Amino acid sequence: MSGLPEGSWASSEATRKSMQGNRSRDTKPELAVRSAVHRRGLRYRVATRPLPELRRTADLVFRKAKIAVFVDGCYWHGCPEHHTQPATNPEYWSTKITGNIARDQNTDAHLAEAGWTVLRFWEHEDPESAADAVEKSVRAALQGRGAT
Repeated sequence: MSGLPEGSWASSEATRKSMQGNRSRDTKPELAVRSAVHRRGLRYRVATRPLPELRRTADLVFRKAKIAVFVDGCYWHGCPEHHTQPATNPEYWSTKITGNIARDQNTDAHLAEAGWTVLRFWEHEDPESAADAVEKSVRAALQGRGAT
């Protein structure tokens, strides 16, 4: 007996523990973007649902500007530059990553339909460049709504 729960996706107990230790929020790339955005004087909600009825959370949410920001991990979200297919249990991971990509697209569509702007950045992108894009979008949206 391997010690894994029956039907577990993990190839070993060590793999299972490692994967369970992955953060879903407050990752280094996300913290870097948040810090850079904060230095620009912008305030936001962290890891919250832009639309309460949609069970998805954005990394940064600007409610008044209706902007949702996501900092996507290259592995988990299928980055075309950096995602690599694992050798162990490839069918499971291929299905998982494909599902994540489809969920991201579905999230973007729901938010756009509700009048939100979605900004997505890969974890490998420069946090300062991402923050510049966020600041530009937020300030433009707020100016268009008559707020500052």
